[in-house]
Amino acid sequence: MLDHLKLDIDHGTPRRESTEEVTLEIDGFPVTVPKGTSLMRAAVDAGIKVPKLCATDSLEPFGSCRLCLVEVEGRKGFPASCTTPAEAGMKVKTQTPKLQDLRKGVMELYISDHPLDCLTCSANGNCELQDMAGVTGLRNVRYGVGAAAGAHHCDSKKDESNPYFTYDPSKCIVCNRCVRACEETQGTFALTISGRGFESRVSPGQDQPFMESECVSCGACVEACPTATLQEKSVIWLGQPEHSVITTCAYCGVGCGFKAEMKGTQVVRMVPWKDGKANEGHSCVKGRFAWGYATHQDRITKPMIRASIQDPWQEVSWEVALNHAASEFRRIQAKHGKDSIGGITSSRCTNEETYLVQKLIRAAFGNNNVDTCARVCHSPTGYGLGQTLGTSAGTQTFKSVEKADVIMVIGANPSEAHPVFASRMKRRLREGAKLIVVDPRRIDLVKSPHIQAAHHLQLKPGTNVAVITALAHVIVTEGLVNEAYVAERCDPKSFNQWREFVARPENSPEALEAASGVPAAELRGAARLYATGASDGTAAVTRRPNAAIYYGLGVTEHSQGSTMVMGIANLAMATGNVGREGVGVNPLRGQNNVQGSCDMGSFPHELPGYRHISDSTVRGQFEAAWGVTLNPEPGLRIPNMFDAALSGSFKGLYCEGEDIVQSDPNTKHVAAAMMAMECVVVQDIFLNETAKYAHVFLPGSSFLEKDGTFTNAERRISRVRKVMPPLAGYADWEVTQKLAQALGYPMDYKNPEEIMAEIAALTPTFAGVSYEKIERLGSVQWPCNEHTEEAGTPIMHVDKFVRGKGRFIITQYVPTDEKVTRKFPLLLTTGRILSQYNVGAQTRRTPNNQWHSEDRLEIHPHDAEERGIKDDDWVGIASRAGDTVLRATVTERVQPGVVYTTFHFPESGANVITTDNSDWATNCPEYKVTAVQVMPVQQPSDWQREYSRFNQAQQDALQQARQPEGAHGK
Repeated sequence: MLDHLKLDIDHGTPRRESTEEVTLEIDGFPVTVPKGTSLMRAAVDAGIKVPKLCATDSLEPFGSCRLCLVEVEGRKGFPASCTTPAEAGMKVKTQTPKLQDLRKGVMELYISDHPLDCLTCSANGNCELQDMAGVTGLRNVRYGVGAAAGAHHCDSKKDESNPYFTYDPSKCIVCNRCVRACEETQGTFALTISGRGFESRVSPGQDQPFMESECVSCGACVEACPTATLQEKSVIWLGQPEHSVITTCAYCGVGCGFKAEMKGTQVVRMVPWKDGKANEGHSCVKGRFAWGYATHQDRITKPMIRASIQDPWQEVSWEVALNHAASEFRRIQAKHGKDSIGGITSSRCTNEETYLVQKLIRAAFGNNNVDTCARVCHSPTGYGLGQTLGTSAGTQTFKSVEKADVIMVIGANPSEAHPVFASRMKRRLREGAKLIVVDPRRIDLVKSPHIQAAHHLQLKPGTNVAVITALAHVIVTEGLVNEAYVAERCDPKSFNQWREFVARPENSPEALEAASGVPAAELRGAARLYATGASDGTAAVTRRPNAAIYYGLGVTEHSQGSTMVMGIANLAMATGNVGREGVGVNPLRGQNNVQGSCDMGSFPHELPGYRHISDSTVRGQFEAAWGVTLNPEPGLRIPNMFDAALSGSFKGLYCEGEDIVQSDPNTKHVAAAMMAMECVVVQDIFLNETAKYAHVFLPGSSFLEKDGTFTNAERRISRVRKVMPPLAGYADWEVTQKLAQALGYPMDYKNPEEIMAEIAALTPTFAGVSYEKIERLGSVQWPCNEHTEEAGTPIMHVDKFVRGKGRFIITQYVPTDEKVTRKFPLLLTTGRILSQYNVGAQTRRTPNNQWHSEDRLEIHPHDAEERGIKDDDWVGIASRAGDTVLRATVTERVQPGVVYTTFHFPESGANVITTDNSDWATNCPEYKVTAVQVMPVQQPSDWQREYSRFNQAQQDALQQARQPEGAHGK
């Protein structure tokens, strides 16, 4: 029954890469392996399993358990096969009478200090110690067990402080796998071995409980543990799973592959998939453990309608809800015109579901009023990279960072927002790659265990473009441009104009130091390091380094977000750092399918595949396939929808899987726009902040309840597989299809595979994408068509840029309009934290709240002292847009003059104080720069009091619908 748990082959030690091969003989069988391969792995390649406990193929060999001993002809002793490299001509024996005796003796020692509760143990059926006792033929323990053996640990106290797993030291065999996983795989170094000799035990921190240590609950230690020492609480409660389904995580843009291990339709645990290309068997606390929201009691599983947001909800049938929504949309259009309604697609839904929503809006609504949450995060990436390189996505795979010599992280905090990729990056940094961090805060990467940034450019918020232009100035004026690369790959006219511009004295680090706050010498050192591999500019004599740039919302969410993206592309092209492994321009996407939502045509001016709606040839292809005439004019962006609603011309909205009321800036403005609409239809799994302004609620489905695909930040298209039926009866794509039918537009897909087939037929970059191919290869990366490899394109722009010649664009620094004043003397910037995700609708409904239960304001000690603020004090934060109240954290992570908060809790009102400033090209909000004042207060803000009242009224309205007598339309 538990065979599925052992389908993955564990080779014992990691794979080695080598151009040389060696041939040897193991138990009489010849085997050829890459040079450097361990004897243990070579044996597995030959189909021979060597007993082991401390070895696993995700960790470097350790050689402590002494079970994997072998005999090598001509050598004395019994070497450990995990630590002994294969050599040409070796003759190895893995099973002899002497080896049998040695292994049995070792197992006796292990079992003498181990509880013999196998039948009631939570790891029963999935315990390597149990397996090895059987393999070695252990039948009795001469020394006795536990107290009978003398000193023992069998009564050691279990640590249950972590909400997701337990640590039972009585079952620990001190194999070190958990400690090594924390170091090698995760890079946190939260675990160690405490004590000496027989008293050695795994210790979180300094003999602390797990929840008081630096453990980030990624689960690497749990996955590595060969016994029940570290065990998921869900397995303890539910028992071992009986089957598994491979799917893709629904949190950040890394797109980790997971095995959902199941009992029937109940998830027992989520285990990171070893063959997942994005994560290679690693995970973070959210993907590994925070999936319980899918069956949370707050899930709404019945459609609801109401006439006004002051009215109670009424539960109705699907037919009634969909027909009501369709009739309202048609009524509004008849009265106010075809353009008076629109829709918003979801970055949390699948590609197929997103494609259907934008198709419904264009074909059934008859307009292009469609937008997506990428508007408020990475829309400048699409614009900036499209203008310079010719395509709107990152250039590399995540694995590419393993070949980088220099890594520049700009406006991103991977340890918190993209932790699995951060672990991969940290591993490369520990191996010797150099790091440059450009961020107003001292993020984890600046200095953490065995990692220290060579340069931290701690700029003032809003001065990104000044810094990127100054970096370019150094590279141009000090002769560090890769002239051969530029001559071959880039447009000479635009390059020469750019070179002349950045070389001007007013763009030097010295000239821009006052504006940016970055010391000129520090900035020059960073520029030289990026271009040459050394801060003094001397290392590029023989070979230019592989230099990679990774950036996040600290780049895009600015008034010059698009300019900054283009500045990053300029820098990469000028130094020849695009088009091979270890380099590139890499946006770190925030949500699981934000890349896919953009790919699928969610912007008002673009059809799927980033083709402009005004292109008559492209439009004709979609018109022929969809059977309608499409409007050639771009529709409204999200901010335009809000403005039009307030002016009276936009009256209806279909919002699938996005919480615009909490996530968009200037909350009061957004709420006023929502109240001005006559019909808001929200499709979601919870009554989120946007749904509180809705007139129709259509229950959505979680990622565990749907089939389809997600596209991650590296353009990797991976399968999402249904592991349980939709709690509301329909997957999201089915709801959208039924709404289209209610509107009178025919959609008749049988499954998501048919939708993907249509996407592939209409989108050149997806022409080679199919479910069959993804099933066979695990994943594919767009572009994927007849011009690429079968699995698509891992590295973009290898021989030439998508647009032909790379285009340099002048990046004139223009200070933001959001400036500090005597009234608002501080700058607020925002970000994320590891345990919470986006607006928190998912993670707030999990035990992740035990790490972060409220949004807090970080303030520098100097600014706090000036205002009489102490740690944990309540403080009021006021801007020109509004004010709110948060608890203070006094810390030197932020620089003087800068404060910082997160936005995961709706009651915090973080976006009440952000303004309507936005990027000049894309309207991406300027979340990262808001002028504020901070002062001690004693009570919540007026907005928070009103929010509390409104929220309670909406919860009461929901509860009335859930009462049996409130049901309608059955």
